[in-house]
Amino acid sequence: MLPARRRIRIETERMTLRPPQHSDFRAWSALRRDSVQFLTPWEPAWAHDHLSRRSFTNRVYWSNRSVSNGSAVPLFLIRRSDSVLLGAITLDNIRRGPSQAATLGYWIGETHARQGFMREAIEASVHYAFKMMDLSRIEAACLPENQASRGVLEACGFKYEGVAQSYLQINGRWRNHVLYANLRGDRRGKTDAG
Repeated sequence: MLPARRRIRIETERMTLRPPQHSDFRAWSALRRDSVQFLTPWEPAWAHDHLSRRSFTNRVYWSNRSVSNGSAVPLFLIRRSDSVLLGAITLDNIRRGPSQAATLGYWIGETHARQGFMREAIEASVHYAFKMMDLSRIEAACLPENQASRGVLEACGFKYEGVAQSYLQINGRWRNHVLYANLRGDRRGKTDAG
């Protein structure tokens, strides 16, 4: 079970990871707008109203519902030294029962890339997922040519598992993605079955 929404707060060395709030709209829209060329090659096509207040409000409501029903943990990366929004990370598609798994997604603003923030956020989110949520498997996927994303996943202990054909539409085209996973206690090959 997830803690109550207001209690989800992950502290890292330099950041606080917390759910988005309505008051984050200006910082979020400015960061996304300023990073559009940096982000769009790796993301599904943005809706025509992607940066609108209404769209952001819907994101906050989705975040609240997702945390409440245990289906996702969307978090903003806030640098503690100056309260600047750096990006976001989400544990999504949380599956319980025999799976105990989730999918990890993330993005960072262009001016904050390659400074170790995302590695810090991924490591903290995975730790939270394993220790606080009792998940067993965290999955992630990225485009094969996204060397930065592949590198940060590998640096955070994710292992390459293969290729998913036509996994997501990126810029209007179905694209293959490379798949990675991180297992709690690296349970690969271990089972209770005799």
